[in-house]
Amino acid sequence: MNLKNLFLDYCETNNFEINKNQISVIQALSDYYKDNFNQSFLNKFLKKDKRKYGFYLSGDVGVGKTMILNFFFELLKEKKLRLHFNQFMINFHDFIYENKNIDKNNGIESFVKNLKKKVEILYFDEFQVTNIVDAMILGRLFEKIFDEKIKVIFTSNIKVYNLYKDGLQREQFLPFIDIIKKQSLEMELLIDEDYRTNRNNNLERFLFPLNQSTNFKLNKFFRKVTKNKKKDFKVLDIKGRKLEFKNFYEGIFRFEFDEICNKNLGAEDYLKIAENSNFIFLENLPNFDDGNSNQQLRFITFIDVIYEKKIPLMITSESDLNSIKSSKSLSDIFKRTTSRLYELTSVNYN
Repeated sequence: MNLKNLFLDYCETNNFEINKNQISVIQALSDYYKDNFNQSFLNKFLKKDKRKYGFYLSGDVGVGKTMILNFFFELLKEKKLRLHFNQFMINFHDFIYENKNIDKNNGIESFVKNLKKKVEILYFDEFQVTNIVDAMILGRLFEKIFDEKIKVIFTSNIKVYNLYKDGLQREQFLPFIDIIKKQSLEMELLIDEDYRTNRNNNLERFLFPLNQSTNFKLNKFFRKVTKNKKKDFKVLDIKGRKLEFKNFYEGIFRFEFDEICNKNLGAEDYLKIAENSNFIFLENLPNFDDGNSNQQLRFITFIDVIYEKKIPLMITSESDLNSIKSSKSLSDIFKRTTSRLYELTSVNYN
């Protein structure tokens, strides 16, 4: 596979700017592929202790990390799985719950062996860790994943060493960092612009400030997209828990921010919402600070899920998209969220 030439053709076909830093990543991916999937038996034997089963690409928001790894992933003929990390961990916890008769360590081993039957390579886009329960088990989980020679590619806007920075009981997360650094080829993609925000996006669906005028615009568009649609009282069932929503119109949700971010909801709840959505209206997005960082973290998770499922949004906000304030602990992660909001609220995104 001549990855570089294929990538150059891909960029030309899609009218993408070709950047030398992206080419360096493509060359590294080509070497990664050869080491893991395209070796003779002798080379595999000679390099068995040197091969890196992970490829970890970090970089700021909107620099093209996802575009590059999507391109690479689509070319792979091997058994593969692209999954949001939140969904992957939900699958893991479900497996452990359904196999309560075995202890946690044997559960991890059983989960990974079952995974091995299905995939040769996993892809986690925009990887981050915010959940303390996940943080405490990732070391053992990924040690077993790499022991089984499952390959894993990551994109993240956080370097490996800074993952779960300032998180609770971070010392229990450090074994995971050590494993990723040992088992992965790390690269950073440096480009001085955010391609998402530089596409001349027309943000007609991100309305600010919170006043009568923005409320009028939201209601006008809401009436347009829900015309002739039936209003239902929507009840979602998440493993026996009931989530109730009063404004649901045949795939269109209308929420207040507090309705989904000021309650004890998480990725599994947001995934269920996304599965039932094709458009979402979100009202009264606030600024964030250290006093409402929990709500901000839920909002980040919500947007991650919505972005992964490609669901367009219309939002009313206290501040414009470039000026939303953040809590200190989440400021770096929140850059990705605001970048994604540029795309999700653009009139070009449907």
